[in-house]
Amino acid sequence: MAFVSVLQIPNVDSDQADTYKCFAINPFGKAVCTAALNVIEGRKFIKVGKRKEKQWNEGEIDPRFWEVLLSAPRKDYERICQEFGVTDFRWMLRKLNQKKKEREAEQSKYVEKIHSLKQIEVKMDGTAEFELDMKLKDPNSKILLFKDGEMLDYGDGTDEDTKHNMQKFGETYLFSIRDVGPEDAGLYQVDVEEVNMFSTSLASEVNCFVPPVPDVELNTTLKDTKVIEGQDAVFECALSDPVPQITWCANDISVEHGEKYDIAVSEDKQVHKLAVKNCTKEDKGVYTAIAGLRSSQGTLDVEGKLLYFLFSGSHGKGDGLDLDGSGRDGSGDKKRTRVDHGVHFLNGLSDTAANVGESAELSCKLSSEDSNGLWYKDGKKLESKDGIKIVKDGAYHKLIINDCQERDAGKYKFEAEGRKSEAALNVKDPPKIDADALSKFSEPVIVKAGENASFKLPFSGKEPIKIQWFKENEELLEGHGVRIEKSSTHSRLLLTKCQRKDTGEIKIKIKNEFATVEATSKLTVLDRPTPPQGPVEIVESSLSAIEFKWRPPKNDGGCPVTNYNLERQQLGRNTWTKIGDIPGQPTYRDTNIDRGRKYCYRIRAKNLEGFSEVLTTNDIAAAFPGSPAPPKIVSAFKDCINLAWLSPSSTGGGSIIGYNVEKRKKGSNFWSQANPKDDPIRVKDVIEGVEYEFRVSAINTCGPGEPSGPSECAIARDPKKPPGKVKDLKITGSSYTSLSLSWTKPKEVKGEEDEAKGYFVEIRPTDQLEWSRCNTNAVIQTSFTAVGLKSMVMYWVRVIAVNEGGEGLPQSFDNYIIAMPPPVKPKFTDKKMKSFMVVKAGNTVRVSVSFEASPLPDITWLKNGVPVAKHVTITNFEKGSQLFIYTSEQSDTGIYTVNVKNMVGQDTFTIEIRVTDDPKPPGPVELEQHIQGTVTLSWTPSPDEKRDNHLHYMVMKRDSVKQTWLTLVDCLFNNKFTVINILPGREYYFRVFAKNDIGLSEPSVSPVWGTTKKREKFTYSMPVSKTLDFQAAPKFIVPLKLHAAPPGYECYMSCAVTGNPTPHITWYHNNVSLNTNPNYYITNVCGVCSLLILRVGPKDMGEYKVVAESPLGHDESLDPPRLLEPNK
Repeated sequence: MAFVSVLQIPNVDSDQADTYKCFAINPFGKAVCTAALNVIEGRKFIKVGKRKEKQWNEGEIDPRFWEVLLSAPRKDYERICQEFGVTDFRWMLRKLNQKKKEREAEQSKYVEKIHSLKQIEVKMDGTAEFELDMKLKDPNSKILLFKDGEMLDYGDGTDEDTKHNMQKFGETYLFSIRDVGPEDAGLYQVDVEEVNMFSTSLASEVNCFVPPVPDVELNTTLKDTKVIEGQDAVFECALSDPVPQITWCANDISVEHGEKYDIAVSEDKQVHKLAVKNCTKEDKGVYTAIAGLRSSQGTLDVEGKLLYFLFSGSHGKGDGLDLDGSGRDGSGDKKRTRVDHGVHFLNGLSDTAANVGESAELSCKLSSEDSNGLWYKDGKKLESKDGIKIVKDGAYHKLIINDCQERDAGKYKFEAEGRKSEAALNVKDPPKIDADALSKFSEPVIVKAGENASFKLPFSGKEPIKIQWFKENEELLEGHGVRIEKSSTHSRLLLTKCQRKDTGEIKIKIKNEFATVEATSKLTVLDRPTPPQGPVEIVESSLSAIEFKWRPPKNDGGCPVTNYNLERQQLGRNTWTKIGDIPGQPTYRDTNIDRGRKYCYRIRAKNLEGFSEVLTTNDIAAAFPGSPAPPKIVSAFKDCINLAWLSPSSTGGGSIIGYNVEKRKKGSNFWSQANPKDDPIRVKDVIEGVEYEFRVSAINTCGPGEPSGPSECAIARDPKKPPGKVKDLKITGSSYTSLSLSWTKPKEVKGEEDEAKGYFVEIRPTDQLEWSRCNTNAVIQTSFTAVGLKSMVMYWVRVIAVNEGGEGLPQSFDNYIIAMPPPVKPKFTDKKMKSFMVVKAGNTVRVSVSFEASPLPDITWLKNGVPVAKHVTITNFEKGSQLFIYTSEQSDTGIYTVNVKNMVGQDTFTIEIRVTDDPKPPGPVELEQHIQGTVTLSWTPSPDEKRDNHLHYMVMKRDSVKQTWLTLVDCLFNNKFTVINILPGREYYFRVFAKNDIGLSEPSVSPVWGTTKKREKFTYSMPVSKTLDFQAAPKFIVPLKLHAAPPGYECYMSCAVTGNPTPHITWYHNNVSLNTNPNYYITNVCGVCSLLILRVGPKDMGEYKVVAESPLGHDESLDPPRLLEPNK
């Protein structure tokens, strides 16, 4: 049984933003579901975090491919390309390098460095882990975890119920997933703020997540082992492929490395050993090694240190063992003597490994020093000769093999007095590099640019040998500029036409089945230095000297820069004058200059390899200072005016030694000196009540520069009082992003409040404490429109009047203002919107509606009263909404309703969408004749009739005389039709079409109908004249039938009546005559009475009847009553 639990938070605010958990608990366990709530100020909705994903079209590469590849080690590139179907590796590597640069630029915004990326790995305990090291620029930056684009909530690892956790150890961030299951498969991404840092993919196995099962074979199995109590027992197995770790079990219980057990793995990860230390009788049992799907078992037998006792009777009788420990056997006292029960091993042989050329030693220890033994190799007896030495040292017996070779590998056995011990000798031949060759290889290789560099290293070792060359830890492959020679004894790397960028560490890695060795060298490529770096900084530019400096080259070419070569050109001349080489300091002072001239310099860096390219300076001249900014009026009084200004951006190459201040009366063109030498910022030579402007010019060693622009006008008078509050503050208009205000100028109060000269408008969101000004300069008008507001945010608004005396008190509204237009009830504005739409199956459906509403309404689309399906795309915007179905199906047919609702009201619009296709033709047509001169057509319904209640039929006729097709009936909703006026002697052809809102089907053609008229000999005999009465009362021979038609469609009714004289026909609907109603089309042809309703509606439902009247009587078709019922 499924249950739905809903948590609703009315009037949500920012304090409720958090991670919410839902616990479901019953007697069988507990389930937890989490969701993150982010509250965005000013909007009343809940949003679950979702990572913005890049859109991609069919045929393009999945963006997740690059996300995973950017964080993966190089060895996994091939596997990832296979998973995503990428086959062009060269293109992939070029594109990957470009994306790495782009991502590093994005990451540098938030982290200083990121390294040690470890891909996700599932542990034996069912936990998946991945980690990375990164140093954040801002420790408060948000670290987000996503799975397949959905943001995950994570804990700190202290809560055992938390599924996802993150633990921080210094700069290491460890992410873990507990109890991994198939539902945890997906792409995990770590973001800092909005920038991705790391991506890793967790793939699912068949049923659950477990570490990958290695597919290996056991080359050697475990052997049964027998040891004496106190000794160590060793079990060993060899695998066909390297496996980092296998499982060891003792009596079906897993064991781990510790005080009792010693688990060892060879360097090549193929030989695994388990040592049971200080064996006791409790260690006896079956030991198992499990590697992937393979396992091997061996038994351990532990013997005690047995002492046997022989009892000798004093009378020479009763020899035997004292089984009960009494020292008696019933015949007399006995003497107890200790006897050793043969020689045994205190320490047996153990498997040994040795490299080719080294010595190997196999040793064992017997319980007796007097015992001798024999050594065997693969069943053959060994003696001390040919590099083999057999040594006996008391109870110790040793076999020493000098200069081991591959032929010495095998199984060795030592036997002594019936006891034996076996062990294997494994002779390895790892790669070896001669010390002299290694020393020579390690010497740096120095070449000039364009030359070739060669590295050669001899080695030895057992084949097959894998050789790899690396430059700066990037593997080198055969290709442009790289040649690699390999053999069983040496390898050579040739780099052709080396460039400066090829400088770096060169490493060779040699590997075989036994070991891996590496050797490192260094390549230095000498070249000319790169150009000196700009920009050139002007230190001094005066009448007597020009001094400037620059930065050294970014790359010195492999050898230090010794000099800089300079040239100078005077502006206006075409020749360059050589200044010469200067020492290696990047600065120069030129004293040989002419006043007022401009100079340009070219600078080259020089090393032992030559000159760099040129760095050219801009034109430099001994110049006057630039103009300062226009001065600001600090304060004004009736006897002085105080000024302030900013120094010029250009000093002209020298230092500023002073300023000239000039003034003029407003309206005058004459400037006069204003400042005394000892007080440059206070102008005292003013007349009370006169309005002045001021300007300033800077002075350096070359003289005064250009003057600044004029200042604002200032009147020499004492300061004014600040103005009062503005009056009648009100709102004149508003929208989602703006607010229009108007007010009245404050009144002057003599001596307390002076006239206002301008106004400032300030706003403050209700959740903030600081006011912000909407206008930087005071406005003169008593109206203002504040723009740039956030939709539906609440603001406090105030207006401050200002004048020369300062700012007055602010005037604000009593309540906050919401940034929104005036409330408007939702209303659809497009009067041409269709209420019915027919779409062919497979085509796109697009329904757009326009409306006006304030505030922004909630928009809901329904299909037949329930929410629309997931494949239907709804796009809402400020003044409209759109329903979009990319590929329509017949199941999309229905009544679609859009509801637009806000706090003021709501409005609804309904449209019927009918999705159909070209109809399939009806089945075979059969012809029957029941009445002379008529033919009845019947056919099998079209297969689409059950799916489309608007499907109907159209019948057409062609005879052998007219040869044209004539439509007999349309909008026929049954599968039978009677054709009248069939003439003898003609052949008739009929076609039946299925028809729906899209169009016609292919026709279903009937058999030919008709007979040839026989001509007989005409014999005429004059009949006897007799008066006949042909009059007859009206009678219906074909009654009315029940009809059901969809709303909006035509409905055709018919019946047949006979009578002489011709009766008068009257149609009735619910006993109301229809003969004079223009909404119905009534005909009577040869007794066939027809009624056509052009557009069926609910008002047409009811009882219909036909009445035929003549002087001889009347008849009506009402047996039984029929109702017209429109389909709903």
